[in-house]
Amino acid sequence: MTSADSWADRHLAEGDTPAEVDATFRTQRRIAVGYFLVFLVVTLTVPLLALVLDWWSEGQLLGTLSPNFLMVALGLYVFFFAIGLAAASLSTAVEERMLGGPAWPDDVEEERANLPARGEAPPS
Repeated sequence: MTSADSWADRHLAEGDTPAEVDATFRTQRRIAVGYFLVFLVVTLTVPLLALVLDWWSEGQLLGTLSPNFLMVALGLYVFFFAIGLAAASLSTAVEERMLGGPAWPDDVEEERANLPARGEAPPS
């Protein structure tokens, strides 16, 4: 076996073990459940506040708009966007760290710099 074969075998044979995939799945599930609980609490708090606090639905903030209306019309959409962005970013970061390939882009660049040019023998 030549050094070129061992280099190719090493990089082509890299893969994620079932244990790594399972650990990543469990971590992703914990993240999803956590973000769902935050989503559920915030979403259910809005109507609960309308039932419990009179000023929440009868007060006026901007002109004749109540805090409840502003929260439903604007606040929840901002919250949904923020929680979606946070969950997606965290999930992507967890997956990149736990599965496949080098941990950092610098490692990839360093590895590419050390690759032999086309037609050259690989380094020993």
